[in-house]
Amino acid sequence: MHIREILEKHKISFSFEFFPPKTEKGSEALFKTINELVPLNPAYVSVTYGAGGSSRDLTHDLIVKIQNQTNLTVVSHLTCVGSTKEEIHNILSRYRENNIMNIMALRGDPPAGESKFKKVEGGFEYACELVEFIKKHFPYMGIGVAGYPEGHPETPNRIKEMDNLKRKVDAGADYICTQLFFDNNDFYDFRERCEIAGIHVPIIAGIMPVTSIKGMYKMAELALGTRIPAKLQRALLRAEDDSYVEKVGIHWATQQVYDLIDNGVKGIHFYTLNQSKATREIYASIGISNSESLNK
Repeated sequence: MHIREILEKHKISFSFEFFPPKTEKGSEALFKTINELVPLNPAYVSVTYGAGGSSRDLTHDLIVKIQNQTNLTVVSHLTCVGSTKEEIHNILSRYRENNIMNIMALRGDPPAGESKFKKVEGGFEYACELVEFIKKHFPYMGIGVAGYPEGHPETPNRIKEMDNLKRKVDAGADYICTQLFFDNNDFYDFRERCEIAGIHVPIIAGIMPVTSIKGMYKMAELALGTRIPAKLQRALLRAEDDSYVEKVGIHWATQQVYDLIDNGVKGIHFYTLNQSKATREIYASIGISNSESLNK
């Protein structure tokens, strides 16, 4: 199903994100996670994308497996990193052959060891160019793009940042999915600035609970500069061990979801890290057995 139809169908869409495992054991564990989440009836699931050849194949294999072995709608991430226009066209053609109809179009982060993104010869420099290319050659495909409630790390000028986002939407994006955030006020401000900029496509909020102290520090070190509010940081550091950290993180994320629902969010996208526990507990805490409960 086209992502536009999915978002129109759901009053609030709930979706999950996975990344392709690098081993057979990891693949088996992931499908166990997916089977645990299927009963929650997500509107769709997405799969992240590796720029390298083997990583790219792992992404494709996982997407096709989900497409063929579950009843889930799958959205494949696609980046500009390390790919020519011809290679991108070939990837999209393979997706078309497997009835994969929805893409998350991203510029992508610089490869490991590099500080800045570099366009390959014959490739794309910006995500808006990738969106435009998909819309031209595969016009029936649904397209999502990324949004940054805390600001894009490479664009400190927030007005220019919204101009760049509008270019992606004007090029043909059907919706925006945000990077993770821990302060809902950042999301509400971002949503309002989208409206001021004339951006009117659905905006999906990206949520990822902190489940370990190591994970907290890793989030803080991410290139996108995730901001952890002092109140959350204090609560996490008070926890005796990671089992308590996980409880704190899930509670905080649950309160975020409550508040987002109360304030008319169009959708919530859970960054699962290929685990099901946190997402299932959030569902249970907000009192729904599956996402369809909120569509009535």
